[in-house]
Amino acid sequence: MAGYTSAHSERNSEYRVEKSRVEATLTLSNGTSVHGYFFIAGNSRTHAGPEGVSDVLNETGFFPFDAQRADGSRTVLCNRDHIVFVALADTAEPRRDSGYDVATEWAVAMLMSNGTRLHGAVRVFRPHGRDRLSDFMRASETFRYLESDRATYLINIHHLVELTEETPVP
Repeated sequence: MAGYTSAHSERNSEYRVEKSRVEATLTLSNGTSVHGYFFIAGNSRTHAGPEGVSDVLNETGFFPFDAQRADGSRTVLCNRDHIVFVALADTAEPRRDSGYDVATEWAVAMLMSNGTRLHGAVRVFRPHGRDRLSDFMRASETFRYLESDRATYLINIHHLVELTEETPVP
């Protein structure tokens, strides 16, 4: 009908959620890396403010990822369990947590299941006395931030082989 939009129109669907794209590189358990984009909602379902890549990764099952390849981009469904770590282009994402500035910071080295050793800092969002690295490892999230000079990572703790404290270099 003239003047009416289709109820089946994708643009006008009540089920459509506007998303933005966040650039990242996935390092997978099969040894490959995939560069592309996560689809992120403007509002999180689990906390105040915008959704982050960590929110997407800490759900279950598969997630859509806009993989950039030599022959163009393609949206693929990725299995979270097979991601070793993600390097985020948006290094500010962890700082959006309201407790970021008061969390205890630890300089660490992480040996991942693929043999990669990453260095950086983690933050433990727990009360004083319960803010040790062991408390960091007992948190419920599968994907956790590691901030380094080179990148901000989301580490899959199921692929974390060894975590060691490092002495920060002044």
